[in-house]
Amino acid sequence: MNARSAPDRALPLAPRFARDLAVHGAAVALVTATGEVSYADLAERAGRFARRLGGGRKLLALEAAPSADFVAAYLGALGAGHVVALLPDAEAVAGFRSRFQPDAVFARQGGRWRLVLDGRDKPALHPDLAVVMMTSGSTGHGKAVRLSSRAVQENADAIAAFQGLTAGERAALVLPLHYSYGLSVLNSHLSVGASVWLAEGGLLQPGFLAALRAVRATSLAAVPHGHQVLARLGFDQADLPDLRLLTSAGGAMPVARMRQLGRMMAARGGRFLAMYGQTEATARIAYLPPEQAARVEKHGVIGVAVPGGRLSLRDGELVYDGPGVMMGYATDRADLARGSEVGALATGDLAEIGPDGLFRITGRARRMSKIAGLRIGHDAVEAALAERGIPAAVWGDDTRLCVAAEGQADVASVVAGLTGLTARHVSLRHMPSLPRLANGKIDYPRLASGPEVAATDIAQAFAQVFHPVIVSPDDSFAALGGDSLRHVELAMVLETRLGHLPEGWEAMSVARLAALATAPVPKVATVDTALVMRALAVLAVVLTHETLWPLYGGAAVMVVLIGLMLARFQRAAMAEGRVGHLLRPLGRVLAPYYLILAGYAVAWGQIPWGSALLVSNFGIGAPATFDRLPFLYWFVEAFAQMMLVLAVLVMLPPLRRLIGRDPFRFGLWFLGGALALRFVFPLVWDIGGQRIFTLAWVLYLAALGWLVGVARGRQRLLVLALAAPVLALVALYGGNWYGAWLKYGSVLAVIALLLFVPQMRLPAWALRPVLAVAGASYLIYLTHRFVPNLLLAPFVADMPAWLFSSLSVAGGIGIGLLAFAAQRALLRLWAKHRPPLHPWTNTLGARG
Repeated sequence: MNARSAPDRALPLAPRFARDLAVHGAAVALVTATGEVSYADLAERAGRFARRLGGGRKLLALEAAPSADFVAAYLGALGAGHVVALLPDAEAVAGFRSRFQPDAVFARQGGRWRLVLDGRDKPALHPDLAVVMMTSGSTGHGKAVRLSSRAVQENADAIAAFQGLTAGERAALVLPLHYSYGLSVLNSHLSVGASVWLAEGGLLQPGFLAALRAVRATSLAAVPHGHQVLARLGFDQADLPDLRLLTSAGGAMPVARMRQLGRMMAARGGRFLAMYGQTEATARIAYLPPEQAARVEKHGVIGVAVPGGRLSLRDGELVYDGPGVMMGYATDRADLARGSEVGALATGDLAEIGPDGLFRITGRARRMSKIAGLRIGHDAVEAALAERGIPAAVWGDDTRLCVAAEGQADVASVVAGLTGLTARHVSLRHMPSLPRLANGKIDYPRLASGPEVAATDIAQAFAQVFHPVIVSPDDSFAALGGDSLRHVELAMVLETRLGHLPEGWEAMSVARLAALATAPVPKVATVDTALVMRALAVLAVVLTHETLWPLYGGAAVMVVLIGLMLARFQRAAMAEGRVGHLLRPLGRVLAPYYLILAGYAVAWGQIPWGSALLVSNFGIGAPATFDRLPFLYWFVEAFAQMMLVLAVLVMLPPLRRLIGRDPFRFGLWFLGGALALRFVFPLVWDIGGQRIFTLAWVLYLAALGWLVGVARGRQRLLVLALAAPVLALVALYGGNWYGAWLKYGSVLAVIALLLFVPQMRLPAWALRPVLAVAGASYLIYLTHRFVPNLLLAPFVADMPAWLFSSLSVAGGIGIGLLAFAAQRALLRLWAKHRPPLHPWTNTLGARG
């Protein structure tokens, strides 16, 4: 019978900082978005959580979120002598449960914290064990690091000692708490009765530097990339009178920046500490004294051992000995019963000691990379891939991991899952067979000297298009809730990088798309029919506005495509009531619209308020009196109104449930309601001919597009059978003239194509211009009349009509393409200077 977690034995002595919270009384322990939490309050909450765990020593799997609930649970369990495993998210918790059989789980479900207890017998836990932290670093398999209660407390004490922490400190905690560096900030400050600001939004939360000043933070810890982000935010120029300590760990910082920060903090009366560590040493191993940081000359200098620790060299490898050294690794629950198995810690880093007594890292003792704070073992990744039937070779440095794999398996996503890296850190090459030496071993020099596949462009394109949303390797366009504008922009990038558009690319992960960069380029391209229709629709609009050609229905098709894209990419957000996600596309739609409006306002000497308020399409104002934009811009107003109406509708729980459960039935109700609005609105509010610009007049087209997007199997026939009489009805009551029948007949043909020919085959040479026009379609729509109305207007009397019209059409398309190129350049510039939080904040790994 398995030994239970010792219910009849006294629980082991817990770390002092978790056990003695109450001694600090009313002093502030935590600062959160909802207010301050005193040590007395925190002690009460921690004790309450410990009581919920019940008797017997337990292994608690804990989601490490930056909240007071997490801190109370962590301290409550630790203070009561239980063992706490710190995990980044629900997925990691689930994986931990399957391997380590925790006795309790405390994690968020549906936005709320939930404690789940497992009363079954489990193998006992070693009495010295206190904390378990996961690492994908030295093994690649997500082993656990076992840390004793003594190691956790003494490392916290050592950090407090060399950082000179007192009860008057307040740390700004922007690091993840499942990461040893982030956890060490919490532990060390609690050890001295100081306070911690849990900055839930991280470095790029709006107004971070202002908030840092407002909470009067005295210290800030970040990894090297975080310091780059801070520099872009204006940290060097920020007025932060209370900030006395700045620290860095998790990788080597450029020497010039280290000196700069050392001198800057010294000038402010503060200190900059560069540190070195590993999860296997409970966080910190060494630190560079502040006076050395300001004049460091060589890359890789880590300084001296933390108080209580000792550094030495063994065959050139850096070895650390001290109370923070781990008990050992663990791969399952049984390993958690084992005692300490590690004396001195071999770090895996080659080092040297200078005449000044400072240690410096010179390289890796083993095949290993340290990227974004993650230590990645090359051999371990190869072994993990081999277990999955993928022969591969892995090499690299501290900037990227290079992988050569046999076959065409989706290796990039597997490597990302094994290591915690993002696609931009992985270079992948598919090969028929790996090169080998005469002895049968892989020829790594040959691989390293060959051409490498740069998959970073695709990952960066996703990051830029969805900025400031964080994009992971496992994300897809559909999962990110992409909209029609982003759809065509990414399609253009993929066509350029891959030479074709993979069928179903919207559902492929970023990592998989990056892996396709080495696939052969087909001579015939497959493209989404919706993209072709988008390009043709805007061309029809331009031609109709300039010529007498009967190319009616372009704008109507664009409304159908809006509904289609909502069904494809916003359905999940609508079903979950994520209104912000649904409304996100409005920003990119309205920004150029209001820029144009500002131009008209300057030219007219007054603001066209009807257009500014997005209501002029209801017959409010007239272009002749300068109180609304030209009628062309009704489309923007109708789109904005449509999105706002849908946002209100998805706030209703019954509708959300219907969208999630049966989107086709929702589409039928949507169509019925929109048709009723189409015919009732003119009776209620008669605005004459301008009714054609209203949302009520076109909403049914979006409903038809929605049905096209969700229809499956025989439902497609039903949609076509519905669309035919609906469009005939609106043609009949829309004037019953040949133009109406041409218009709605064209719309019906487009709907049929979208339903039954979702992909079209084009010659490869035709794909790029089609995608270019499709991508720029919105800006072409907004700007195409500038050419005849402004640029060519002075020449209209001296130019043949055919030439004027030809130049108007070509120029209208050209000016839209130029505007689109400018918009993309601005977005890239914005993404470059306002990057999202670095992807390591969402990963597991042993970090420095």
